[in-house]
Order: sequence, then C-alpha cells, then structure tokens
Amino acid sequence: MISESLVDLSRLQFAATALYHFLFVPLTLGLSLLLAIMETVYVMTGKTIYRDMTKFWGKLFGINFALGVTTGLTMEFQFGTNWAYYSHYVGDIFGAPLAIEGLLAFFLESTFVGLFFFGWDRLSKVGHLSVTYLTAIGSNLSALLILIANGWMQNPVGAEFNPVTLRMELSSFTDVIFNPVAQAKFVHTISAGYVTGSIFVLSISSWYLLKKRDTAFALRSFRIAAAFGLASVLSVIVLGDESGYTAAETQETKMAAMEGMWKTEEAPAGLTLFGIPDEVNKTNHAEIRIPYVLGLIGTRSVDKVIPGIDALEVKIASRIERGIVAVTALEALRKDPKNAEKLAYFKAVQADLGYGLLLKKYISDVRLATPEMKAQALRDAFPKVTPMFWTFRIMVAVAFAMLALIAVAFWSAARNRIGSRPWLLKWAVWSVPLPWIACEMGWFVAEYGRQPWTVQGMLPTHLSTSALSGNDVLFSLGGFLLFYTLLLIAEVYLMLKYVRLGPSSLGTGKYALESANPDAGATGVNAPVYAAALSSKEV
Repeated sequence: MISESLVDLSRLQFAATALYHFLFVPLTLGLSLLLAIMETVYVMTGKTIYRDMTKFWGKLFGINFALGVTTGLTMEFQFGTNWAYYSHYVGDIFGAPLAIEGLLAFFLESTFVGLFFFGWDRLSKVGHLSVTYLTAIGSNLSALLILIANGWMQNPVGAEFNPVTLRMELSSFTDVIFNPVAQAKFVHTISAGYVTGSIFVLSISSWYLLKKRDTAFALRSFRIAAAFGLASVLSVIVLGDESGYTAAETQETKMAAMEGMWKTEEAPAGLTLFGIPDEVNKTNHAEIRIPYVLGLIGTRSVDKVIPGIDALEVKIASRIERGIVAVTALEALRKDPKNAEKLAYFKAVQADLGYGLLLKKYISDVRLATPEMKAQALRDAFPKVTPMFWTFRIMVAVAFAMLALIAVAFWSAARNRIGSRPWLLKWAVWSVPLPWIACEMGWFVAEYGRQPWTVQGMLPTHLSTSALSGNDVLFSLGGFLLFYTLLLIAEVYLMLKYVRLGPSSLGTGKYALESANPDAGATGVNAPVYAAALSSKEV
C-alpha cells in the first residue's frame, strides 16, 4: 500500500507549481493576441501610436513570457520524478501532444518572440506583423496541445489498456485530439486568457488616465482592451457553459459536488445560487435556488436527469464490487498472460477495473476488503463538496463582475466618456486581480474535481506516484515554493517598474508632453493635447 502522506505531498507540489505557472500563462495568451490586433491597426493606418502601443505592451508581454517558460519547464519534469507509474501508464498517449507542443508550438513561439523584439528595424511592416501573429498562434497552439493532454486525463478516449504491460496504448490519435472535453477546455481557457490580457491593459490604461499622463496612448489602449475584452468575457461565460455540459456527460461526481447536489431531482433540476454545504448531514443550509436552470444548462433538455450524490453512491458502490472481480481477473491473467480464456474474461470485466483499484489504498488483496474498506473507497470516489461548491461560485461571481466592468468600459468608450468617469477608471484599476482569481478557481474545480483519479475512472491517484519518501517530496516542495516565489516577486517588480516608466520610456517623446500640463482638468484627460494627438498625422 502507498503512503498517504507521499500522495498528499506529491499532489500538493504539483498543485503549487501548476497554480504558480498559471499566474503567467493567461496573460501570455491574452497579450499575444492584443499585440497582433494593435500592430494590425498600425499596419493598416500607418499611425505610429499603434506601433508604440505594440512595443510598450510587448515589453510587458516579454517579461511575463520569460517567467512563464521558466515555471512551465519544471512542471513536466515532475511527471518523471514524482509520478513515475502515471508516466509509465499514459506515456503512449500523454507523450504525443506534449512532444508536439515542445517541438512545434514552443519553438514556434520562442523563435518569433525573439524576432518580435529585434525585428522592428530589420523586417517590413507586414513581415513584422506576420511575426506577431505567429507568436500569438504559437502561444495558442501550445495551450491547445497541453489541454488535449489534460482533457484526456478527464475523459480518456482513443486508447486501450494493455493488461500485460499495465499501460494505456493509443488506438486513435484523432479521438484524442477531438476529445470534446479537451476542446471545451481549450476554448474556455484561451478565452479566460484573453480576458486577463484585456483587463490588464484596461487597468493600466485607467491608471495612466487617473494620473493624467500619456492620455492619447492610454485612451486608445483602453478602447482596444474594452472591445476585445467584451467579446472575450462573453466567450468565457458561454464556453464555460460548454465545459459544464461536458462535465455532466463525463464526470458526474464532479458535477454533483460543485453543485452541492445531495439528492437526485426530477428533471429539469434546479440551480443552487447560494448555500452552506453540510457534508455530515448531506444537505445545504440557507439555500437560494432557481428552479429548472441547472437541468436546462447541464443537459440542454427538460427531461434528462442529473444524478445527485445519493444516486451516484449506489452506482459507484456497484462498480467497486465489479471492480474487485476485474482486479482479480487482471492478477490471474498476469500470472498466465498467454491464456486466451483469462484474457477474454478480463476484457469482459475490465470496465470497472479502476474502481476495484481504489481498494488498493487500504488492502493489497482486494478480495479481502471489509465493508468498512469498501465504504471508505466509496467516500474517496467523490471530491469534497464544500471546496468544490465555493470555488465554483467564486469563479462564476468573478466572471460576471468582469463582464459588468468591461461592458461599462465598452459603453463609455463608444460614447467617448472614458475621461469623464473617474469612478470607472478606479474600478478598472482595482479589478486587475480578478481574472487571475477566476483562472485559479477554475483550475481548482477542474483538477480537484477529478479526484480520486489521475485518469478519470481508470487510474487512482494513490497508485500513480513514484517510490519516494515523504521527506524527499517535502524538500523539493519547499525548494519550488521558494524559487517560484522569487520569480513572482521578480515579475511584479519588473512589471511595476516599466508600468511606472510608461509609454514615454520608449524614447519617442510625444507622450511625455501630455503629462506636463497641470491644467488637464477633472476629467483626467488633457483635452487640447489629446485633440491634437488625434488629428496629428504621426499618430
């Protein structure tokens, strides 16, 4: 049996490094496409202000990209160091998209990032614009391939288990690529990245406007971020619904936990807006519910039932019993691998193998499992409701808060009233952490909600670890936390440094003039200079 502390520490280390890494990823995704949009406007209009916008926001993109690469590399090494059997089990499937990501997407992105920064005076306008788009394509392609691998863990398709090698083997790469869970996760994740980039630009632009500096630059950046952000945040909400739908189809325990569904309801099920989960008594206190909504969203029908935890407990208890038979059949086949009759029998019962393996946490010979062990395995088959319930609602609440901000920002930009609304600018400045909160909560729901599996329904987490001691993992966990924290401090320091320097630090000089007028007025916009900037052929 595997040490529970080793499993918990290994999970904690991977969670910590993944959450740190994802502080950098969404901003890379969002800024890469915003840079392409800004430079497109520059090439179409010839106005240098858009070139300078691309350069300035590109400088912040470069800082974030470098630190994102640094934190991402160590994550993949953990598969070999901390999750050795998992790597053996999924190498055929998991290795393919990650290899393509490293050989194609990452090198594409990294190569063109260099050309982006050093090619301004060496490439034509269209040539440099192509470089910027290829950088954005590389970033998004990296996300796609990584999420294909992650989506397979959530919904293992296109593969078959080999009882002789104890590995999954690829049967259809097409099924892996077009896995509906992976595709839903991809579009939802990149949309979240676009929102992150939009609010980042919106917030910093608002700060410049409040400080009455670089106003022509800030106003145009604000407008682009508001327009792009509105499309992105609406996409996040719509595509989040798609992710919820795929979860209801493929991960019923995740759906039941994040919705706090203790009891199965008649279709269509109601949605719990608020409640206080009570895991001991299996109920929610102080519930606020909207009838029918969850059923309509989760099943896209009026007659399909979403099973609650009560119904799932009955279903999974049966699967654990059948899983004991499957584990026993596998062990018999392993002793006589050439026996065709034993192989046929195992294939007939292998669908529930993973549920029988849940008992390996408590006893080596699953046939001797006591009722108490089976009850504990049944409890293990569900993620805890309270953290799932609250993190999901925090994510959704933050998403709608961002929608409200960006909608007001877009409306104000369309009516040319940005500078006359200092409350909006302050709101935008203080909202800069929101997309990161939503992203981190979303990944918690996705990954914690998959427990107790590393591969949904097939490979339990407690069987996936390497043969390490708890002290080994504790030491590396401490080292990673220290190193990643130093990187995060470096990121914040460099970002704040260049934000304070502002667009005038590009050396063009035209934006410094806007900060020099002490009579900019209560609107926060230097109207004469801004009007001149708008009419100038240079900008």
